[in-house]
Amino acid sequence: MDPRRFQKAFSACVGVGLMLTAHSGVAAQNIEPFEDPLEVALTEGALLPDEVLRSSALTFPSILASFEREAAARSDQLAADGAFDLLLEGEVYDRVTGTFSGGYGEVKATQPLRPFGAQVFGSYRLSDGTFPIYENIFNTNQAGEFKVGALFSLLRDRSIDSRRFAIEDTRLAASQARLDILLVQLNVQFEALRAYWRWVAAGEQISVYEELLEIAEARAIGLSREIRLGATPRLALTENQQNVLRRRTLLEEAQRDFITASNSLSYYLRDTAGNLIVPTRNQLPSDEQLSALPDMQSLIEARRDDILESRPELETFRLAIERATNKIALRENDLKPRLDATVEVSRDFGAIGDGGSTFDSTDTVVGVTFTVPLQRREARGRLQRAEAELREIELDQRRVADQIQVELDNILENLNAAIQLADLAEQEVTAASEVVEGERKRFRLGAGDFFRVNLQEERAAEAEIRAIQAELNGRLAAASYSAATMDLEELGLE
Repeated sequence: MDPRRFQKAFSACVGVGLMLTAHSGVAAQNIEPFEDPLEVALTEGALLPDEVLRSSALTFPSILASFEREAAARSDQLAADGAFDLLLEGEVYDRVTGTFSGGYGEVKATQPLRPFGAQVFGSYRLSDGTFPIYENIFNTNQAGEFKVGALFSLLRDRSIDSRRFAIEDTRLAASQARLDILLVQLNVQFEALRAYWRWVAAGEQISVYEELLEIAEARAIGLSREIRLGATPRLALTENQQNVLRRRTLLEEAQRDFITASNSLSYYLRDTAGNLIVPTRNQLPSDEQLSALPDMQSLIEARRDDILESRPELETFRLAIERATNKIALRENDLKPRLDATVEVSRDFGAIGDGGSTFDSTDTVVGVTFTVPLQRREARGRLQRAEAELREIELDQRRVADQIQVELDNILENLNAAIQLADLAEQEVTAASEVVEGERKRFRLGAGDFFRVNLQEERAAEAEIRAIQAELNGRLAAASYSAATMDLEELGLE
């Protein structure tokens, strides 16, 4: 079933509901809730791989958890931006008793800036009363004092500091989290495909063993009739009963394997609430509903460079290297001496206050501060650690790139071999079927024997099982190829 059909059906239902609501409130109340298209697809009719992939992509907990990790990373990015939030400060100071009566109130706003590690500020202060000489700086005119200023980092923190590093680092971490979503999706969809094809193969094996058992049980009826007529010895019936028991055992084992495969597939097959849906045998698809195995050798060889370039693992390493490089720059910044420049302009307004006329002026002040740790062992140790971490990431990147290249070669080889083996297995099934028909004909004509007929039937069944296994191996190899090449359409992620 095409998932797009359900999406259109869903949209159509919503549209009908809106029209009825617009025309009649009573009619809208009579609308019965429609079924979730995804749940309908997973519980009715043949279960196809597209539906399994859609279910796992929308409901699998690991994928949903990866989206939450990405949201958490974006929250860290927002928190890092908060280091440059506007800061408002207020202070009130007053004398309650004593010789002097001076008091003042001040409000100050500070805005950090990214260039040059700068910050600008503005303040307003108003004082009243008398101050001792050592607090004379608190005096203002009667309308108060306005002050604006700025601070600039000229060496340390000029191009990078912990705040700007955190902003860039959380941005890169958020990008890595988005790549992690893709990695989780690729892995989950790959495993969902593997579970689906194993379920299909297990169902096909049941059919083979059921047919084999039905032949033996039907033959038992015919042998019983021939024994009553004296045309066949009783030992033939006993021997056939032995075959029935052996084939019934094989069928029981196949049914057990199918139940196990169904349970494994239900891990990826969920309703919209996340509850597991165990598929039934009635939902097994027919051969006509399944696409043929692909031949992708020329395609993968043409896309090899693009694949290696776009793999999320390698992109994650590139982001990790950028983060490590930024960390080295931060540690190198810690080695620099601090040289900060400040400039302030202040002006008092209104009538002259208790401080006198010396406060009735526009004052411009500039200053420079310089500090440096003489040994700087802490900064050097952190720098050496950051450099070692960068080298480790670069070596891991090379290892993973080589590993991906080897995996691509192996996937291609496995895919081509699986396709060839599946073709050979089909030819073997055809040949075995012809031998069985020949032995049955000879047996009916009295030229063959019962033992050879049973032997050839079981060999033909074994050939069918090998064909099913070869088909499964081809499907699994194709799924590996889709995951390795990030074929999002094949993995249900478009």
